[in-house]
This record gives sequence, C-alpha cells and structure tokens, in this order.
Amino acid sequence: MAKSGNIVRISGPVVEADLPDARLYDVVKVGESKLLGEIIKIVGNISVIQVYEDTSGLKPGEPVVSTGEPLSVELGPGILQNIYDGIQRPLKDIEKQCGGVFIKRGIDVSPLDRKKKWNFKATVKTGDKIKQGDIIGTIQETELIEHRVMSPQEGRVDSIKSGNYTVEENVGTLSYEGKKYPLKLYQRWFVRKSRPVTEKFPPRIPLVTGQRIIDTFFPIAKGGTACIPGPFGSGKTVTQQSLAKYSDTQIVVYIGCGERGNEMTEVLKEFPHLQDPKTGKPLMQRTVLIANTSNMPVAAREASIYTGVTIAEYFRDMGYDVALMADSTSRWAEAMREIGGRLEEMPGEEGYPAYLARRLAEFYERAGRVRCLGSKERYGSITIIGAVSPPGGDVSEPVSQNTLRVTKVFLALDASLAYRRHFPAINWLKSYTLYTDGLEEWYGENISTEFTKMIKNAMILLQKEAELQEVVQLVGPDALPEKEQAILLVTKMLREDYLQQNAYSDVDARCELDKQYQMLKTIMKFSERTNSAIDLGVQLKKIQDLPVISTIGRMKEIVDMDEFEKLQKQIDTGFDEVSKR
Repeated sequence: MAKSGNIVRISGPVVEADLPDARLYDVVKVGESKLLGEIIKIVGNISVIQVYEDTSGLKPGEPVVSTGEPLSVELGPGILQNIYDGIQRPLKDIEKQCGGVFIKRGIDVSPLDRKKKWNFKATVKTGDKIKQGDIIGTIQETELIEHRVMSPQEGRVDSIKSGNYTVEENVGTLSYEGKKYPLKLYQRWFVRKSRPVTEKFPPRIPLVTGQRIIDTFFPIAKGGTACIPGPFGSGKTVTQQSLAKYSDTQIVVYIGCGERGNEMTEVLKEFPHLQDPKTGKPLMQRTVLIANTSNMPVAAREASIYTGVTIAEYFRDMGYDVALMADSTSRWAEAMREIGGRLEEMPGEEGYPAYLARRLAEFYERAGRVRCLGSKERYGSITIIGAVSPPGGDVSEPVSQNTLRVTKVFLALDASLAYRRHFPAINWLKSYTLYTDGLEEWYGENISTEFTKMIKNAMILLQKEAELQEVVQLVGPDALPEKEQAILLVTKMLREDYLQQNAYSDVDARCELDKQYQMLKTIMKFSERTNSAIDLGVQLKKIQDLPVISTIGRMKEIVDMDEFEKLQKQIDTGFDEVSKR
C-alpha cells in the first residue's frame, strides 16, 4: 500500500517530507507534478529525498507518495539503440510526448515500448525444470544482437509458446513450491544491487581494443577496469569512443555522466552514424546510450552510473562481453558532493563526501568476467572504462586518486601530445597496467612468446629516450655516442610509426594483434641490426640513409601479413650491404 505525506522543507534537489513508515531508498512521487525522487535518509518520521527532476516551484505542504519500491530499471527487448536519461526514461519518447525538445517535469514514460510486438522463440518446453538465469527463449532484437530472455527464478515450466508478444504479455507460466509465476519478456532490477553470478574469474583474457599503445604496452583485461584521466582537450571522449567502436565486445553501454551539452550532442549525433567495423552495420544496433548532461538535474546524474552498470550486467548475464564507458566519473563525484552539502554531511577531502572512495569501489567492483547463472555454462564480462576530468589536469585530487586505487589500468592522457597531433595522446611514461603478468600466458599461446619480451625491450628504449632528451636539450644530439644516437633513431620509429595511429585511415584505425606483433618485431629487428652494425664500425649516418627506414614508416598501411616478412628481409639485406662497405 502506498504511503503518503507532505513536504516540510526544500533545499534544491533535496526535499524533506513528513512520511511515516517510509523505507530507505524507496522511490517517491513528489509534489503536485509527481516529480520522481528517492529516499536517501530517514530521521524519525522525516524522510530526506533526492529528486531526479528540477524542483523549482515546489512548496511546503505539497503531497509526497511512496511507491514502496527502490529505484529500478526495466530489462528486456528494446533497450538496444535507445537513448535514455539518468533514470532510464527514453529521450526520444519524451520528445514525442512533450511535442518538443524540452523535458516537462513529472513526465512518466515507460523505459520499454509497451506496444511493440517481438518475435519470441521458446528454447524450453512444457515440463522442463529450469534454474534462475536459464535462457527460456530468444528474440532477434537487432541485426547484430540476439536478445536472450532469462528466467527470473527456478521452477518447472507449466506452459510456454513461441509467437509475437509485447513485453507485458505472458509467454508462459512457471510453478515453484506450489506457486505459479508468469513468464514475461522483461524483468525489473534494483539499480544499487549487483546482479548475481555463479563464479567470478581472474582477468586472464585481454580486451583487444585495436589501439596499439593500449594492446601492446597497457593491455586491459576482459572484465577489467581502466581509468582515463586527462585535462580538457586531451581526448578522453574520443579515446572512449574509439574503444567503444573497435574493442572486441558485443555490447557497448555509453554513459554521458554530467558532460557538457555540446559534447553529449556530438556523441548523440555521431553514434547513430558510426559503422560497426566488424559487420558494416550501424554501431547503434549494439549500443545503449545514457545521456545526462551537466545542466540536467544533479540527482539523476548520480543515478545514471547505476542505471548504466545494471543494464550492462543484464547483457553480461546473457553471455555477452560488454564494454561500459563512463564519461566522466568526476561529474558523478561532483553530484555526490552537491547532494552531500545539501544533506549537511561532514565533508571529506576537497568537500567530497567521506564515502567517495567506497562508492567508486562499489561501481568498479561490478566489472568482471563471470560464469552466468543457469544450468548450462555461459560466460560473460563487463569491462568498465571510466574517464576522470581532474581540475587543471591535476591527478592528485581525490577522485583521480581514489579511482587509481581500484582500477588496474591508468591511461594518462597528455595535452602536450594532443597539441603535437600525436594520437592517441596517451603518455607512455606515465601510464601503467597491472594486468601484464596475468595476460602473459594468453599472449604466449595466441600471439608469440617473443611478444612480451619485445614489449619490455621497447619500453626500456622509450624510457632511455626520455633520459637522453634532457642531455640533447643541453648539448644537442651530435654530442651523444653513436649507440645512444641509435636509440633516438629507433624510439622515433616507435613513437611515430608504432604508437601514433590515424583514426581516419580505414586500415590504421584498428590494428589487429598479429599485425601489432609484426610491426613491433620489424622495429626491434631494425634496432638489433643497428646495434650490431655500430659494433662492427658502421657509421650511424650510413644507417640513417638506408631506404628501408621510409618503408618502415609506411608499414601502418600494410594489409597482407606476408609483406612484413619481405620487409624484415629488406632490413637484413640493407644492413648486409652497409656492413660490407
């Protein structure tokens, strides 16, 4: 039974109401406009509510009605290709209902289309005993993704049939311990509670992103966590979009959490037109967008992260690999800080709430590669990649520091690289990954045992270059010994011919792992032959004049892998000729 009360105090998005017998985290309808809110604190009979909509015009005495349920999302066919706000209201449907682009307060729109019929194909039959999480049927939701309808609980199938159904129609019935339960195409789930799994696995498989600097030097594991902090203009959003487009995941959940309206507009305009590189179909067919810009109500921004990760868990439970992009968690933390201030909570460092670290940890903890619930083996993963926007690019601030404590990959974007048109603008000396040891076995089995050795040697050269650059700035490169000048020649190749990638090139925008291996092998072979030639007394100037250097500079555009073998032979031929002179 719905509980009701009245507003007694209003402070921005935080409203206090006299609401007896209320429960923490229940959703409420506030005021005559029925604004959506959530109870976040209870003192006696007074419930403190964070309202997900603009509270201007509310006044004390207006009614407040509790729904008796926590904030939840609807999970079923129709989620893909949709654009939601922070509390899973579809923006396209809101635009139709409002007759314009401005969202009216108190608008109530179903997250899933109640009228559309879906072609359901049952995969179980009457009399079957099933467990919670078992797939009872499938729907071809888009050309790219098959939607797998899962049983909300265990029991015996009393009836089920294939056909065309809306999400609310019963497709069958289930009986368990003498009770009957209807089977529908959708289910509800509370956003602050993670969905259950059978088993969670350690990160042993890489997320192949197609970006050489990430896959080679700072790999992310499937089911892992990564953090992309960087100042304004360094390319956080573009990097996340590249990862969404090119990583080997089946589903993308993109949360625009508190970003500027013009940035989110760009995402909303671009994503529907992006092509999936694997199939040539629109990328939106396997994407869910959650748009909550910085001028939208602050409380909904705080909820958007939970909405996004719950949707990601749903697709993971079907057995898909999901990439979740949160852009940016700094704005989420700012929303918590603002609400904490309204609640008069004791502030922590830089005014953020004392529970900031716990909330960030809880969010990133929902990543992972798992065995899904159900009687048949099914595996899925969620990889969470969060952008952080530290003020002035200072990563010593609380959000960056607490994020670094819980994420395993740190991709440090560098504005100076972006200004030099070096993209992706990831600084190879400041970034790190903690997944290397766990992924070494996979790289050895699937690529080559040499690959990880070459990566370590290449990183040593890049670190050595940074030390030499300090000397070069003082005395110039000619004052260095030839062996050290050779390091500068090789690291220039690594930087310009390997780490830089052209997002506008059809060939170079995504680079497969076997090509990355061959490219790195070519450069490291050149490095070895250079050192050997210098030991034999060959002048570096002769090596710098070798025509193979310009061929190496063009290897990004190679499509046929056999060409690399020819290129490596060309290196040997060139050095053999130079050594004879």
